[in-house]
Amino acid sequence: EDIKCIDFDGNSYTFVTIGTQIWMAENLKTTSFRDGTAIIYPGTDNAAWAANTIGAYAWYNNDEATYKDLYGALYNWHAVNSGILCPTGWHVPDETEWTVLTNYIGGLEEGGGKLKEVGTDHWTEPNAGATDEYGFKGLPGGWRRHTGEYGLIGSNSFWWSATAFDATTAWDRHISRATTILYVGNNGVAYEKGRGFSVRCIKD
Repeated sequence: EDIKCIDFDGNSYTFVTIGTQIWMAENLKTTSFRDGTAIIYPGTDNAAWAANTIGAYAWYNNDEATYKDLYGALYNWHAVNSGILCPTGWHVPDETEWTVLTNYIGGLEEGGGKLKEVGTDHWTEPNAGATDEYGFKGLPGGWRRHTGEYGLIGSNSFWWSATAFDATTAWDRHISRATTILYVGNNGVAYEKGRGFSVRCIKD
């Protein structure tokens, strides 16, 4: 079949087959849900970011020119939970799908290294054990805290899972410059839904 990955804004994404799954090979950067609705952009207003419960996005440090093309946007989990964040034919992976990927690449212990872009063009040293052997090209897009502050660009990448843990927290996967581990939550504790994380979509 002729696979396309194009969001409502017209951004086109590269993708990669890993095992039985097809993943985006870059982070999502849409500012619209796939039905054309604009996603809320609180910008520098940390209080508005913190209060959002229907879906919001951010550019790292509110700097679209520097960060959009390479790192994509940071979305809160409410945007993920809309069910229409990814391009038509794609969706945000849930826990089951992240686990399928993890098992295919050999587990959490080395999984982070296998998903990271190699070298230190974007990752700060040491970018431990990075091999990118599946072409996933994980980049350290950092985060926006649920309180609005930015951090960890160059050293960490966080990707949402579509699976909530409870009323206020949801699961993610993240990787660090310092280890090869693919982390699940904050040492097994789910993160606040109001945090801004990167998103990788997976094909339906």
